[in-house]
Amino acid sequence: MSHPARLAKPMAILCLALSLTSVVTGPTARADEATFQAFGGKAGLQSLMEDFMANLLADPRTRPFFEKANQTRVKAQLVDQFCQALGGPCQYKGLDMKSAHQGLPPITREHFNALVEDLQDAMDKHKVPFSAQNKLLAELAPLHRDIEH
Repeated sequence: MSHPARLAKPMAILCLALSLTSVVTGPTARADEATFQAFGGKAGLQSLMEDFMANLLADPRTRPFFEKANQTRVKAQLVDQFCQALGGPCQYKGLDMKSAHQGLPPITREHFNALVEDLQDAMDKHKVPFSAQNKLLAELAPLHRDIEH
C-alpha cells in the first residue's frame, strides 16, 4: 500500500506538498506543460486513472463511494480535471466539487485522506516524479473543503 517513507497522515503530506512546492520552486509555483508531461500527458493520466480507480475499489475506506458509480465517467472526468489542474490542454466541464458530492453519504477527512493515499500509490506506480506529484496535490488540496460533508 503506502510507501514507507511517507508521513502517516495524508493531510500532513498535502501540507508538506504545499510547503515544498513553495520552498523548492517559489511561492507562485503552479502546474505547467512540463508538469503535465511528467504525468505522460493525457494518455498518461488515462493510464493513471485505471490504477487509481483500482486502488479506490480495493480500499475499504473508499470503495463504498465508487463501487456503484459510473466508473468510466468518473475516470474521464478525473482525467479532464487533473489535466486542467496540471496545465494541460483539457477543460473540466463537470460539476463543481460541492455539487458533485452533494447527496452522497458523508465524506469525512478520513475518506479524503484515503483517496489521497490511493492517488499517491497510483502516481508512484506510474513513476510520476515527486515534484510533479506535489504540484498536483497542491492544486487538489483545497478541494477537500467542498468534498467533505
